[in-house]
Amino acid sequence: MELARTDLYLDGRWVAATSGQTLPVHNPTTEEVVASVPAGTAADVDRAVSAARAAFDGWAATPPVERAAALDRLHTALTARADEIARTVTLELGTPLKVSARIQTGLPLTVLRGYVDLAAEPPAAQQIGNSLVVHEPVGVVGAITPWNYPLHQVTAKLAPALAAGCTVVLKPSELTPLVAYLLFDAVDEAGLPPGVVNLVTGTGPEVGEALAGHPDVDLISFTGSTATGRRVAHLAADRIARVALELGGKSANIVLDDADLATAVRVGVGNAFLNSGQTCTAWTRMLVARSRYEEAVDLAAKAAESHRPGDPFDPATRLGPLVSADQRQRVRDHVDRALADGGRLVTGGPQAPVPDRGWFVAPTVVADVDPDSALAQEEVFGPVLAVIPVDDDDHAVAVANNSRYGLAGAVWSGDEERALRVARRMRTGAVDINGAPFNPLAPFGGYKQSGIGRELGSHGLAEFLETKAIQR
Repeated sequence: MELARTDLYLDGRWVAATSGQTLPVHNPTTEEVVASVPAGTAADVDRAVSAARAAFDGWAATPPVERAAALDRLHTALTARADEIARTVTLELGTPLKVSARIQTGLPLTVLRGYVDLAAEPPAAQQIGNSLVVHEPVGVVGAITPWNYPLHQVTAKLAPALAAGCTVVLKPSELTPLVAYLLFDAVDEAGLPPGVVNLVTGTGPEVGEALAGHPDVDLISFTGSTATGRRVAHLAADRIARVALELGGKSANIVLDDADLATAVRVGVGNAFLNSGQTCTAWTRMLVARSRYEEAVDLAAKAAESHRPGDPFDPATRLGPLVSADQRQRVRDHVDRALADGGRLVTGGPQAPVPDRGWFVAPTVVADVDPDSALAQEEVFGPVLAVIPVDDDDHAVAVANNSRYGLAGAVWSGDEERALRVARRMRTGAVDINGAPFNPLAPFGGYKQSGIGRELGSHGLAEFLETKAIQR
């Protein structure tokens, strides 16, 4: 892969950015600059949106089977780049290579494959009395995506938007933009019509704000922090534009007294530390029945210590670095505050050994965490697990719901019906029972400050459609 990318992708062509300036891309394992990408501007956003607007009518009128064929060609072109995608994500983000191959690459390909099928069979019109209810593409979509799953989060927006008949302007994170170039190489190879998909790299304050506030963008689909999502929503609200927001989380992993404790803790720690804890759905609060609490704490420490940090290209590595020096410092500050608030350091922490180079944080478990403390309330986005004792099912639900977030969660019990009762009471967009696998066809999104709307599957497609009633 050519690491220095000098162009944007606008109106079906690679073209120079207006500023002539670039942004560095770092390797978080070595701390070295390994690439650069254009620093886009509001003028570049204007060019991209104009191209998307000009292409919209034609793409919206394209028969669904032809849109599906275009997505199928894109899937083929991306699949051919799978190994390069995995290596690129590992380079620019630090995800261990085997995880990059399975999740950072495999998951978005699965999502895209699903939308090939959904594009071919769009939602049918419905007759209600004398009204024919039809669904139409919302228009030009501005997609703003984060750095932690840099291809999956793009695909979860791009694929349903294109399947619905929308055109797209993408602004990827400036921290992990390289994989977006692999995607657009595939877009170019797949021969999507000019202007249907456009790429503008740059910073949030420059490109992100220009896109969110652009008067000719019909919907902003944003994934990222709740604070930035709030800003995006304000910019869109000023012009009454639609938003789809997938924001932060502080998910609770409830381990009831009749659970398979060893499995619940092992899987729970693995979930919390996936992608070095840089996952919005991470089960970062482990709520354990008091009668089994100390046993669970000991098991969590042993599980955490098996996630030794190291070179993400080494097959033995389970924990890579954090994405940036700033992110590492934020995580360290969270741990320091948790200990000052009375948390008990079980393993890891600021003094634990990590590689000399790279933005690493040791896998950390803090027990006896107050449910109202910062560590239990704030999204850390690092390999830090808070363990909290609970008295019974009611107490577990109350602690789980004691959060401004509501994105994901888990319940473990030897009685599946009991687990289901608890899961239904959790105010969160998804709950896994006894380690059930992630379903990329099911709706994904959150309650409360975890967002607005849903991604994935048919529910994700619906976000990019308008509903019209025609009376006759």
